[in-house]
Amino acid sequence: MNKAEMKWKWMVLLCVSGMFLLPLLLMLLASVKPAEQLTSDPYTLLPDRVLLENYRDALETIPYVKYLANSIVLCVGSVVGTVISCSLVAYGFARLKWRGRNLMFAVMIGTMLLPWHVTMIPRFVLFSELGLYNHLAAIILPTFLGDAFYIFLLRQFFLSIPEEISEAARLDGLSELGIYWRIILPLSKPALITVAMFQLVASWNDFSGPLLYLSDHEKFPLAYGLEQFVSSYADQTHLLMAASVMFTLPMIILFFVAQKSFIRGITMTGSK
Repeated sequence: MNKAEMKWKWMVLLCVSGMFLLPLLLMLLASVKPAEQLTSDPYTLLPDRVLLENYRDALETIPYVKYLANSIVLCVGSVVGTVISCSLVAYGFARLKWRGRNLMFAVMIGTMLLPWHVTMIPRFVLFSELGLYNHLAAIILPTFLGDAFYIFLLRQFFLSIPEEISEAARLDGLSELGIYWRIILPLSKPALITVAMFQLVASWNDFSGPLLYLSDHEKFPLAYGLEQFVSSYADQTHLLMAASVMFTLPMIILFFVAQKSFIRGITMTGSK
């Protein structure tokens, strides 16, 4: 590849990156603008003066810390449930030989075609009968039942691990559960981290789950709490932008911290 081709590729990459970064930049700049500037001249890029007090006012307007704590509980519970359940099922599909395995795997993949709305009402009725309405457990517990996409992702990664390792462990007397726990999971950290990050982002941004199951403001996560803020303070655009920045910032930091494992898990999944 010559320098001219490299230059054009970098230019295209920068243009595409700029398209994705522009909304975040506009949100960040709007979060430090005075309220009157957003009202009188909302299309000016730079603020007349930088007001970091907007973040303090946003924190005083909404119970950010309480919403953040609820989001952390929701994300941690969902990630733990997803990683445990999906890795167990994926191990059964990838490493165990049993009659009807391929058929059951095809049926499981077929469930990905079902929209969430198909099971929404039956699931709501079930959790209401169990007394879990208005509890975060109603959103966390389904993650312990597995997810077809994550199971597929982990199964493909497990297939890339040499079978000889499991055979050697069996000869040493290790059970299938021991092989799963002591060998497969440690070797699958990139894939597990990828699944964990996917589920973490999904739980962090989840709006429909809290909308369906929660009615107590004290139990709202950030995603749903931010919507309530929009409904109550629609005219306070500067505070809304500051709250949106605080909502987005944790996920940006998390991605930069775990990006190497995330990219490695994506690139290695499916290789054999």
